[in-house]
Parts: sequence; structure tokens; C-alpha cells
Amino acid sequence: MLDRDGYRPNVGIVIVNARNEVFWGKRIREHSWQFPQGGIKQGESPEQAMFRELHEEVGLRPEHVKVLGRTRGWLRYDVPKRWIKREWRNTYRGQKQIWYLLRLVGRDCDVSLRASGHPEFDAWRWAGFWVPLEGVIDFKRGVYRAALNELGGILFDGDLRGRPSSYGLESHPEKAPLPRKVSHE
Repeated sequence: MLDRDGYRPNVGIVIVNARNEVFWGKRIREHSWQFPQGGIKQGESPEQAMFRELHEEVGLRPEHVKVLGRTRGWLRYDVPKRWIKREWRNTYRGQKQIWYLLRLVGRDCDVSLRASGHPEFDAWRWAGFWVPLEGVIDFKRGVYRAALNELGGILFDGDLRGRPSSYGLESHPEKAPLPRKVSHE
């Protein structure tokens, strides 16, 4: 399912623990690390897709997490042409994502990378919230920067003084406007 501009709807998931460290998964049989993410199926809301992907990729269920917020809108990235299947090259451009910020309220042992028959990750770890952007595949760096800046505004209540300069906006403000918080009360 592509939108008219050639982007596949997708969700990205940033899971934080009690120390505000993020879940960082190592792609199976690769040396690259990333956040859980996945496509939105026909008829599925972004939040439904997020909970499905959360279980498929990380083994966590809704009772293991608390939704703290999400990005206000879609964040897009283009996939390099060499990575696109030949039959899709004239229609597919990349992904558009809604990013969710989740707090792990369960335990580390609730994480199961083998919850589905098609695992995405073969290892995981906790990392500092402001992950080194050079560790992210180059064509996704802009989306990671934008998502973490926006979600960091929620997590740190707008106080982004600990943000590295590689994440900085033009003026590197101490207080950023707060993105949309999600309430499930």
C-alpha cells in the first residue's frame, strides 16, 4: 500500500526504560542497529500497527508499555534506488512514518526477539536516548533526528539541553515546543 507520492505508511517505535535509555535492536545477520518499525496494513490505524509491530519485533504486549506520545505528523525518508526492487522503481520512493514514544512498564525479560516466525533482530541493548546518528543508516538519519527531537520534547518536558549538537536545530533552544501527548485515560 503506497500513497500517491510513492511512500509506504509505516510506524517507528522508541521504547524507553526507567533511566530514559532507548531500546536499540541489531538487525538479524547485519551489523546495523535501529529502532523497531514496520508497515501499516490496509484498514489498520497507526496505533494498531504500532502494537502489532511491537509484539512481532520485540515480543512486548500493550500491558508491558505505556504510550507517552507520538509525532504530530508523518516523517518521510527516501530509499536509495539501488535498494528498490526493479519492478517498484517507478512507483516506490520510501517510507512515511508516525513515531511513537513508549515507556517500558514491564521487565527486560518480557522482551522476546523470537515472538514471531520472522525475527527482525538477533540482539538488543539499552542505549542513551540521543543515539549516535552515525550509527544509523545514512538515508534514515534525518528521520531519526526529527523523531528523537520531537519525542525528546515529550520525554524531557521540552528541556533539550542534553541533546548533542548533531541533533541541534538552527538555534539549539533550551526549550522546544511540545509535540502531541497521547492520553489513554
